[in-house]
Amino acid sequence: MVVVNTTNHGGPNAHLVDALAAADPSGRLRAALSAGTRPDPRLTDTLVDRCAVEPDFFVRDMLTWALCRLPTELTVPRLVRELASDSAQARSQSLHTLSKIGDRLAWPAVSALLHDEHDEVARSAWRAAVALVPPGDEAALAADLATELGRGDQHLQLSLSRALVGLGDAVLPVLDAAGTSPDPHIRAHADATRRLCHDPDSGFTLAVETAKRVAVAGPDT
Repeated sequence: MVVVNTTNHGGPNAHLVDALAAADPSGRLRAALSAGTRPDPRLTDTLVDRCAVEPDFFVRDMLTWALCRLPTELTVPRLVRELASDSAQARSQSLHTLSKIGDRLAWPAVSALLHDEHDEVARSAWRAAVALVPPGDEAALAADLATELGRGDQHLQLSLSRALVGLGDAVLPVLDAAGTSPDPHIRAHADATRRLCHDPDSGFTLAVETAKRVAVAGPDT
């Protein structure tokens, strides 16, 4: 086994490391593209560290692509360690990258962040969990995700609904149970998600608003 030093202090990648931190986002984008076009394991730490602070969405997405081009035996353990970071962006972007890599060795660490207090981290964890859930564990994941029903604004709720829909038929019994919750917000979110299961092209905002009115007023109103 060859141990690769992934830290860059000078050396052949010094210019690229500097370019990844340049003031101009287009320059950073080109640098991330270059890192992915010519994958170098020595850039692993640099790319992961940059994900934690990069302000531009398109550059972050290119950083993820560059990391996906590197050996998983290097990237997955490094990204899993990043999930313990105090930085919400570091956790969120690492979850996103892990979902793109698709290595289920990351599943235990990913599933531990399903209820992260930061909405963007939780959103990324939901998506990653659906991508990485071990076969046969879909129903358990659906039950765990359902405890987040009613959380946040409609954008966050739609993210959770899409994650639940991604689990297929395993989610239906869970939604039926949530539909009997004493909390009208949970009932409304569960009903809107059920509609999304049956009609993925349905308007989620209208569905959840309609469900909220019914949930608050009562079924006999």
